[in-house]
Amino acid sequence: MLQQLHIQNYAIIDEIEIHFSANLNIITGETGAGKSILMGALGLILGERADTAVLMNQEKKCFIEGFFAVQGKHAVKDFLLANELDAGDELVIRREINASGKSRAFINDTPATLQQLKALASLLVDLHQQFDTLELGDSDFQREVLDALAANHDALKAYAAVFSNWQSAKKELGHLQQQKSNFTKELDYFQFLYDELNDAGLKENELEDLDAELKMLSNAEGIKTAFSKVYFELKESEQPLAQTVKQLANQLNSYAGYHQDIPLLVQRLQSSYIELQDIADEVDRINESVNYDEQRIEQINEKLATGYKLLKKHGVQTTAELLAIQADLEQKLQAVLNIDDAIAGKEKEVAGLLKQADGLAENISLSRKAQCPPLEEQVNDLLKQVGMPNARLKIQLKDKPLAGDGKDEIEFLFDANKSNRFEPIRKVASGGELSRLMLCIKSLVAQSIDLPTLIFDEIDTGISGEAAKQVGIIMKSLAVNRQVISITHQPQIAGKADAHFFVYKEIKGDAVKTNIRLLNEDERITAIARMLSGERPTAAALENAREMLMN
Repeated sequence: MLQQLHIQNYAIIDEIEIHFSANLNIITGETGAGKSILMGALGLILGERADTAVLMNQEKKCFIEGFFAVQGKHAVKDFLLANELDAGDELVIRREINASGKSRAFINDTPATLQQLKALASLLVDLHQQFDTLELGDSDFQREVLDALAANHDALKAYAAVFSNWQSAKKELGHLQQQKSNFTKELDYFQFLYDELNDAGLKENELEDLDAELKMLSNAEGIKTAFSKVYFELKESEQPLAQTVKQLANQLNSYAGYHQDIPLLVQRLQSSYIELQDIADEVDRINESVNYDEQRIEQINEKLATGYKLLKKHGVQTTAELLAIQADLEQKLQAVLNIDDAIAGKEKEVAGLLKQADGLAENISLSRKAQCPPLEEQVNDLLKQVGMPNARLKIQLKDKPLAGDGKDEIEFLFDANKSNRFEPIRKVASGGELSRLMLCIKSLVAQSIDLPTLIFDEIDTGISGEAAKQVGIIMKSLAVNRQVISITHQPQIAGKADAHFFVYKEIKGDAVKTNIRLLNEDERITAIARMLSGERPTAAALENAREMLMN
């Protein structure tokens, strides 16, 4: 709710501060006193555009600040968190306009855009002014009204989950179908690439191993020569190295008893002799296995040529990468074989979800349709009470493709003059008619929808007497559980106020300025009496005003 409004240097307002009641707030005053100026100032913190013409004093900035209580307003808290703004139980919106025309907006002292201000304002305030395009003509609001009366919250939640699953499944089906289309186009090419790699018959690290083997075979003669020389020097020369080491060990061993370190040295020489013997045997064994094989070299060259060609073709460096490509191609080919089964399964899933969603949407539609006749009857009865005896509301539901809100295209139609020509509300209703129609509808759904602060600017245009009284009664009822602010010229409506504010002009210095004050009970009686009989109210008017307040 709007707790407080602070306005400074706006139009003919020097500075005023208004503390609103949580229930029905009525604003009255003489024509031209500045009531509409208040609405203009309020519009600025709700995101309306501004210009320097609103500045009373061109040397000072215009300052408008609204304080809102937002306990329990989950949509407001969600908006603040989503926009990284402070989210407490109190919300402050401020708008500043300097002399150059530059405008700045703040939400909880954090700079904000006009777009953010408008989005947030729609959650806080529902402002009804003459000739506005009201949300009553909006299909989302019309649907919310029917759903609120039909208590469709849980049904819509269940439907939304199924609808979302259906949309996701359809998207997945489309992806599978696109995959199949792409696979079909590329199948022959994938098969060719796979066959080429498969025919090559590569094994893990084969090209690297073959390359090493080729280098060995190409240098077989040199390798054999080196091995033979090593073996000869170790075991077959006139003085073999291994035998020499053995002899040295024996010579040193004969003196082992004369020095404590000699046994260890002997042991090491004996170990070296054994190691040299092993080396000689290993050299001989390897030497036997190294042979120049021209046929094997030719085979390796052929395999390497094939391998190098594939490496270059696929832009990779190793056998492992080629084998990975082969495995990927195999998966793609297998996917082509499996995708028809996947598509058939997904089509079945989509059809099942569609049937389920359609069934839930049909139940929601039936509950909406069931609410149309009683809502039409109740609204039409209220329209008679508020001075629109010839006006009628008709609700039209048409089928539409399944959407997030169901399968109904909802349109509120209006006939102001019993012409039997029902047209969409936004096309035919005047500003005053729209405001009273909105009041009637919102009074019926007030317990079912979390309505923001409702502000009515001269909703009473064109009515008086009993119709005005009924408007006041409806407002009073509506304001029991939510805040209502109304500018009115009707004493019958003013008499229902929980807080009655009076707007007036006063002369300060050489300037005429607008001010506002909260009336006490005696001042209210006088103000309402003046609304009944003029500037100098009669005793009868005063008594009538007193009776209005008592009732």
